Parts: sequence; C-alpha cells; structure tokens
Amino acid sequence: MRIAVTYENGMIGQHFGRTEQFKIYDAENGEITASEVIGTNGAGHGALAGFLSVAEVDTLICGGIGPGARYALEDMGIRLLPGVMGNADDVVRSYLEGTLSYDPDAACHHHDHEAGHDCHHGQGCGDHKCN
Repeated sequence: MRIAVTYENGMIGQHFGRTEQFKIYDAENGEITASEVIGTNGAGHGALAGFLSVAEVDTLICGGIGPGARYALEDMGIRLLPGVMGNADDVVRSYLEGTLSYDPDAACHHHDHEAGHDCHHGQGCGDHKCN
C-alpha cells in the first residue's frame, strides 16, 4: 500500500492545490516500511492527481481540497481522506491503526486562492479565515 500526505515542515499541508511536497509512505501489514519526501516541481491542482497516480499512490491524506482535484483523484482510484491536521508521521500511523479522524466534506471551493491572500485553516479548508 502507498499512502501520500500533503507535506509541509513535517505536518499535513492544508492546501492540496498548493502542495510543494508530498511525503509518500509504503506500508505492509499495518506498518510503515519506507517513506520519502518528493517535490511536485510546482505542479498545480490538475497535475497533482496525475503526479500521485504515477507514484502509484493508493490513498491521499490532506487538509483542504477543491472539488476538481477531488474528482480527479476519484477518477484515478485514489482514496481521499481530507480535513486532517497534525504531524504527518503520526497521522499515517493513526491511519494504519484505524484510528484516523478526518472530515470527508472538507473542501476548498469558496474563492480563488490566487487572489493575493492567505488562508489560515482550522479543521480542513471549510473552517478558515482569509486575509
């Protein structure tokens, strides 16, 4: 099994579409067997789902994610667990133990993030404040 997380300074990144790095974990029998951090080379929303597909990822854990990316992941058969915050390694261990808490409805679809402001998230993208 291959699990990817949006990755920012050891934590789950809160903007799928702005992900500069993924941490990808290989797991067998509920244990992490390997992991590596991979840069996205500036790929945007649409290319990130393809990036994960090429990396043979089965499951993505992230913070907020827009509907277009959500559909692209679904089309590629990648399981999505959005609305997650915390230390990436701890989150993946929780997932493997079956105790991960996530928000299947977490989404970013309310405005254009390119408009020159930053979002600061609470639980996923649906609960945030924009500057």
